Amino acid sequence: MAFPPPAIYLPPNLKTKFKYMKTWYNCKLKSTKETEDGSIKQVTEAFLVDAVSYTDAEARINEIAARDIHGEFMITQITKTNIGEVIPSEDSFTWFKCKVVYVTVDADSEKEMKINSYLLVAAQHIKQAFETIEEHFKGTMVPYEVPSITQTPIIEVYPYDKDEIPANLTPLSEIENNA
Repeated sequence: MAFPPPAIYLPPNLKTKFKYMKTWYNCKLKSTKETEDGSIKQVTEAFLVDAVSYTDAEARINEIAARDIHGEFMITQITKTNIGEVIPSEDSFTWFKCKVVYVTVDADSEKEMKINSYLLVAAQHIKQAFETIEEHFKGTMVPYEVPSITQTPIIEVYPYDKDEIPANLTPLSEIENNA
């Protein structure tokens, strides 16, 4: 006699992740910066951008760089990441990539499956990043473990602003109201 698989409780943050799966792109920019002693140095910095495609990521990082970087800059690399969720912090500027593994039961085969999830957490040090993950998954009935936490070179994270509508597009609500 086969028993049905146990019900799995997903915390609210995982439920919303499946409604709109964000795609994060790591964008590297090369620019010149003035150091504290007054000399000019060429630096490469990494930024994380939420975008729908490589083209969108390039357009967004170009707009951001034109606004924030003084002088010339060049986009040297854009890569899609496996980051599923970003947990920002007001008082931390160091970003840690955290691998979280949780176990679920496959409804068809009734076998346990390990699911890897990657989070980007802003924290001052590794211990604080781990504590942030613990707080984030508090109340979760799904067993999970955090096998790795790595400091990243990411300078800034730019999530997609749903209220930001590009100038060349018309909001759907305006089109529906005119019809």
